[in-house]
Amino acid sequence: MFSPLIIFLIVGLISPGPNVILLTSSGARFGVWATLPHLLGVVIGTGIIGGICGLGIGAVIVSQPQLQFVLQLVSFTWILWMAYQLLFPKKGAVTQSIESPWTFVKGTVFQWINPKIWAVALAASSGYSIGLSPWSEAARVATGFICINLFVCVFWTYSGMLLSVLLNNERRWFTFRTIMATLLALSAIMVFI
Repeated sequence: MFSPLIIFLIVGLISPGPNVILLTSSGARFGVWATLPHLLGVVIGTGIIGGICGLGIGAVIVSQPQLQFVLQLVSFTWILWMAYQLLFPKKGAVTQSIESPWTFVKGTVFQWINPKIWAVALAASSGYSIGLSPWSEAARVATGFICINLFVCVFWTYSGMLLSVLLNNERRWFTFRTIMATLLALSAIMVFI
């Protein structure tokens, strides 16, 4: 019953996107334990988005072109801003989010403008529905997102922590930040696809 949805979620969530890039970077920079609140925020936030799409609310947003364009523009701008901060971290209030790991709340709220999560959630809820009541379907999709994304997020955060061993000088850190910031900026393009 869960098999096609679970396979789709594994493929959809493990591939690089804003969450993968941010969690890998945070794991490399701050370690797994310090990144744990961010990781759990992503897991819960994606579950909420999955559940909302399972209820059909995501389809309502997609059916409103003006609202969809505003959300796309906000998402695009914020993702580019995060990429810039990742590449050029500075001390101070403006860049505190890059100088320290994200909080649970920030990880959760980010999902509202994460284009990849919306795309995966809309496809999962519409393409892998099994005809349950809206609330049961929402619970099924949300549970799938939470369970799969927990393992995906731990994998990428832990991978980042392992990479930190190789990043033993400023030049390597800058190269790593450049690659991650570039990938994050490129992921902003997904907003309009």
